[in-house]
Amino acid sequence: MPLSGKIAMVTGAARGIGRAIALVLAEKGANLGLADNHWEKFSGEKYYSLPQRISDQQEDVPTYEVIKSKGRETVVVEMDVSDHDQVKQGLNSISEKLGNIDILVNNAGIVANLALLDKMDITSWDREVRVNLYGAFYCIREVVPSMISKGWGRIINISSGSAYGANMQGAYAASKAGLLGLTKTVTIEYARYGITCNAILPGLIETPLVKAMPSEIKERAIRQIPSKRLGKEEEIAHVVAFLASNEASYVNGVEIHVSGGMHLSTLSLGSRKDR
Repeated sequence: MPLSGKIAMVTGAARGIGRAIALVLAEKGANLGLADNHWEKFSGEKYYSLPQRISDQQEDVPTYEVIKSKGRETVVVEMDVSDHDQVKQGLNSISEKLGNIDILVNNAGIVANLALLDKMDITSWDREVRVNLYGAFYCIREVVPSMISKGWGRIINISSGSAYGANMQGAYAASKAGLLGLTKTVTIEYARYGITCNAILPGLIETPLVKAMPSEIKERAIRQIPSKRLGKEEEIAHVVAFLASNEASYVNGVEIHVSGGMHLSTLSLGSRKDR
């Protein structure tokens, strides 16, 4: 298996894209550290599993149990990535039980406030930037030293097409744009040590959040995507798995759009004539 013996950590791993990433990395042979600050919240809800080709488990089986059923080791940590002390404790717990982290996937992200900039709540702005950008920085800062020692490491940041600007999502756009700058800086500073750092920019993916969107808005968005469909969580996950592999050792500092061509349109929901 391409990732056999590797230790991966995924933030925001309880469900959605983070869960999909964790399951695919496990399928590829990695042992997993799973980080989220909502394990208890999701314990009574459905866990959104991948299709049968990825997992033969029931939808309501937690991520970590699916991974264990595949013969992989896994450690679950509850941590808020915006809190540096919690990040250090969580990473230390994973490293003590599994070994130093080889693959870091910064997936945790939130949208805390939908508003025009002059109406945006300052506390919500701070929260989004701290989770989406500070959280990635904190995790990278902690794992890089051991990656340097090994001469090998993979860092994959989950950004967004909103990094180029998004109506009523100023904090989200700014934090995801910052993540792109952070990605390139990591490459410049650490590529010489065998570390790669790349960013994935998902388009409109069929996550629980998107499924809950009003149908009119969702259908309008789909009409403006060249592929004319929503993306699947596992389509993001398989790109992550490639970037985590030895085969991607010369892919460094890049932004990869997984959007069905959505990034080629000037998509602004509700403000463009449908075609």
